Amino acid sequence: MKIVQVAPPWARVPPKKYGGAELVVYNLTEGLIKRGHEVALFASGDSKTSARLFSVTPRSLFERKVPWDNKFFDILEMGKAIEFALKEKYEIIHDHLYDVGLVFSRISSIPIVHTIHGWPDPSQLSPGKKELIEEYKDAMFIAIAKHQQKKLPLNYLGVVYNGIDAKKFTFNDKDGKDLIWMGRFMLKKGPHIAIEVAKKLDIKLVLAGKIDDLVPADVEYFNSMIKPQIKRGKVEYVGEIEPREKSRFMGQAKIFLNPIECEEPFGLVVAEANACGTPVVAFARGSMPELIKDGVNGFLVKPNDINGMVRAVKRIYQMPENKYQAMRRACRRHVEKNFTVEKMVEGYEKVYEKVIKDWKKK
Repeated sequence: MKIVQVAPPWARVPPKKYGGAELVVYNLTEGLIKRGHEVALFASGDSKTSARLFSVTPRSLFERKVPWDNKFFDILEMGKAIEFALKEKYEIIHDHLYDVGLVFSRISSIPIVHTIHGWPDPSQLSPGKKELIEEYKDAMFIAIAKHQQKKLPLNYLGVVYNGIDAKKFTFNDKDGKDLIWMGRFMLKKGPHIAIEVAKKLDIKLVLAGKIDDLVPADVEYFNSMIKPQIKRGKVEYVGEIEPREKSRFMGQAKIFLNPIECEEPFGLVVAEANACGTPVVAFARGSMPELIKDGVNGFLVKPNDINGMVRAVKRIYQMPENKYQAMRRACRRHVEKNFTVEKMVEGYEKVYEKVIKDWKKK
């Protein structure tokens, strides 16, 4: 197949550090090429890919400090992708732009499928996005979790879980000591809850993640709720982790805490932690019940139940060594069975083939 992938131009593909959607697009693009497909990637000009790369910005918009509400580059990128696909006779366009791509869905003479990496909860949509998604709910969507499919009622063609390159995550079978949290520092990701859990247990917590200086609310959140609680040997912050450091950081931990306070559609970091052998304790929100089998690769806790999270962490620390090691091995197996690049690529291939076949019948 001849496939166009349209990535958000905000972060490089693959991301230098933080960037879930961009990492998924990279893994998908490289996986498709390995399986013999011809792929063109529209992304920021500093992206690294085996595909034909086309860009409307020489560097990622984050690096250029472009405000989040600037949609002009997204519009330009999607327009260029459609022009290219028509000229070069590509068969399908896969849009990862969150919202702008939807507007093109009815006017393109080439089929466009859309994966939404955000927008987990209709109640969280701003008025403009709410109207937009309502207007284009008949476009062709691919869900990244069954929960997203239920929560956001759209015309879904199926569910394809995000996949990671498991070979890049070293399994660590040794007994870790610390609690860890990793992600983007923002209220709904819950690092302040992770700190509270760690303090109740008197166990060291190590935080790693991105502070988005383009979002004033995130900066204020970090400065007011996280920074004052950082204390050597208790709550430590090690900055934003680069991809090559993830295995070491995650693999040496006893438990990964994910006290998410929103209906997150996937949660790539959960699969990454499990790939290293680290169990995850998470609030049972969003896609977490699909990523975590309670008691197998971690524990699920009732949303917002901090004491419940404390009890779940204690259960793991109190496990006999042989049972804990068995859980670490189960973590790795769970990822290899469900959340690999290969599984993701196979899933999207099936969707692409059906869409192209049905489109030709029109």
